[in-house]
Amino acid sequence: MQQLLQTFQDLYGTSARLYHAPGRVNLIGEHTDYNDGFVMPAAIGFFTWVAAAPRADRRLVIHSANFEEQVEFDLDVIATPARQHWTDYVYGVAVTLEHHGYRLRGANMLIRGEVPIGAGLSSSAAIEVATGYALLDTAGYTIDPIELATLCQRAESDYVGLRCGIMDQFISCCGRRGHAVLLDCRSLGYRLLPLPEEARLVICNTMVKHSLASGEYNQRRTECEAGVQHLRQFLPEVQALRDVSLAELKRYGRDLPEVIYRRCHHVISENERVLVSANALDQDDFITFGQLMNESHRSLRDDYEVSCAELDLLVQLASEIEGVYGARMTGGGFGGCTINLVKAENVRAFEQVVAQEYQRRTGYTPEIYVCSAADGAERV
Repeated sequence: MQQLLQTFQDLYGTSARLYHAPGRVNLIGEHTDYNDGFVMPAAIGFFTWVAAAPRADRRLVIHSANFEEQVEFDLDVIATPARQHWTDYVYGVAVTLEHHGYRLRGANMLIRGEVPIGAGLSSSAAIEVATGYALLDTAGYTIDPIELATLCQRAESDYVGLRCGIMDQFISCCGRRGHAVLLDCRSLGYRLLPLPEEARLVICNTMVKHSLASGEYNQRRTECEAGVQHLRQFLPEVQALRDVSLAELKRYGRDLPEVIYRRCHHVISENERVLVSANALDQDDFITFGQLMNESHRSLRDDYEVSCAELDLLVQLASEIEGVYGARMTGGGFGGCTINLVKAENVRAFEQVVAQEYQRRTGYTPEIYVCSAADGAERV
């Protein structure tokens, strides 16, 4: 933290305020958020840090400590198109805030990210939320965390071009130390779920990210929308797959293309799993919770087809280790990470076995993170 502030002083010749926003892991509820469904994320102690100070003009000067690169934007110039570059997340948030009535000041900014990029732990939401918070605070605004999450999600969808749901930005804004969050992605109502110490969240990074991920993500959303359009012929009140039961899908989805049917089946069944798993967590029923995690992974692998060989291997390895309640892929898929619920006393053995066997079978050395749930974005 002090090193980042000193680097800012060296770059810009002034002191700065410091902000951070966390990445996240999703315990269960994958690809349900953009279907108005239910999710259960937790913010984790990997942050994007932003040091910022106001300028006299309306320019944003942004330096990345990770990429050792500096760029400038003029807020008074018509928005430039997305460039498929890390700055899209920063500039997209600035443009979105301006479009929604927040007149920003120019700012000097230094950004450093700790969230592994491409790991499915939401490095994009962390940079969006951290920079959005910094830009607003620098301009003298206070903002409700849920509104900030909504605007950051809009920036990623409308400017960056990834049609994501609200989960990542929400938990980066509203995470709570020691808790997961049961979030209704339609109403944005939520309930905190304490995470007990006797079971640990362990993330395993495959160290791979297959290149088709972003295009396939948008394609899955299109397929879900096609399912809704078909089902609305029989169920006019349906707005999203969140509104359909498995019995209704079975009855009215017979004429759907097989692929669309499976996409719908995953989302609808996943919503049910999230609600049941929240009750299990309330009762410290880790066995049931773990079984639901395992079912979620099978559904993501077979119905939604967003897993990959490396993720499946990590889940298989976890299933063979004593003290593991459940394991599943987390994030968009096609690489990235698994999330594992492990008895505290078995974590060390879990790390050793998974690291050794995964490396032996794939040639990749996985990164393994034993996580605690963290608070959301704040000025440090």
